[in-house]
Amino acid sequence: MKSGLLFVALIMSTLVIAQTPVDPLMNLQVDVVYLSSDLLEGRETGKKGESMAAKYIAHRFAEAGLQPKGDASNWYQEFTVNYKAHPHAAETEERQAKNVIGYLDNKAKTTVVIGAHYDHLGKGMMGSRHTGEPDIHNGADDNASGVAGLFYLAEVVKGDEYKNNNYLFIAFSGEEMGLFGSKYFVKNPTINLSNVNYMLNMDMVGRLNEEKVLIINGVGTSPSWKEVINELEIAGIQTKTTESGIGPSDHTSFYLEDIPAIHFFTGQHDDYHKPVDDSELINYKGLLDVANYMLGMMASLDDDGKLTFTKTKDESEGRKAAAFKVTLGVMPDYVYQGEGMRIDGVIDGRPGAKAGLEDGDIIIQIGDTAVKDIYGYMEGLAKYKTGDTTTVKVKRDDEVLEKEVTF
Repeated sequence: MKSGLLFVALIMSTLVIAQTPVDPLMNLQVDVVYLSSDLLEGRETGKKGESMAAKYIAHRFAEAGLQPKGDASNWYQEFTVNYKAHPHAAETEERQAKNVIGYLDNKAKTTVVIGAHYDHLGKGMMGSRHTGEPDIHNGADDNASGVAGLFYLAEVVKGDEYKNNNYLFIAFSGEEMGLFGSKYFVKNPTINLSNVNYMLNMDMVGRLNEEKVLIINGVGTSPSWKEVINELEIAGIQTKTTESGIGPSDHTSFYLEDIPAIHFFTGQHDDYHKPVDDSELINYKGLLDVANYMLGMMASLDDDGKLTFTKTKDESEGRKAAAFKVTLGVMPDYVYQGEGMRIDGVIDGRPGAKAGLEDGDIIIQIGDTAVKDIYGYMEGLAKYKTGDTTTVKVKRDDEVLEKEVTF
């Protein structure tokens, strides 16, 4: 179900009337519903919907008491994107895009950057997993959820527990096309980049599962991250961490400038990059829990001065390269912490679906390759080519099943 214009108008009028954040959950829902409404046509970089979203973000930053920190002291930092419909396209289209930037000045020596991208896929540009006719990709989880989190954090960090840093809030555009907005910012910063303490990035934080597993990528970028994570107990959240500062989101741009940077992520799902990533599927209480977890981290680090930066190696370094030419057509569950590779979604018509694999199955073996984690899964696939047949062993509840798969 997608949001109609009348509902959006009612939501917006409610937001205007409610000048103070009486109910954080309601505010999160209002923000996600508007940003992921059909009215914004999928927030494609350089398009009308992106501009509408940018104006809304600037309005919410102002409501939170932030100062403009874009170009020429306004809310926006504009940049140019050369858009290609696909990698081999001969022609490019030059588009104007914008980051939206707000600042909380505590007169501190260091500044914490908190970011989330607000662009999405329009009606199905490159990167879409939709196979039907062009349709609006609303991107509620990816990444209206992260942007809504920015507004909540901006309200709360005005408290005394966070006074030893300034805070720069950035809503990036151009992320879906290749991290364009964050790359542009670090090369053209609107503050002194050498004073940045660390960067927190929210990308897809709206689907916290029942087990409350929160993925935090990039914890190897400073020794401080693991120390804080090991001490924090907030809202029953369980964390799963990765070391590498390199990943497919905007924290990467800051890591490459030697800034400690981490990415908060509640996991992949079958609605990813499809028109059905809609606002009613967001876990708003979970989104609030993630934001409060981040606040706990910031409060714990507030007296620690500037964090030490450390370089990381790629997570797969030293492993056999998995140059596979086949796929099962399943979505891995990235928040799963047990042994094997749990399936979060099965794509109709693909080899896994034809073999009878189901959501929740845990792949433990592909052919003669034991699957201990997602890397074992990729190594197993790497042994096959189109037309090959093999067996896949899965755990389903308390049973181990063997399925024949033809690629």
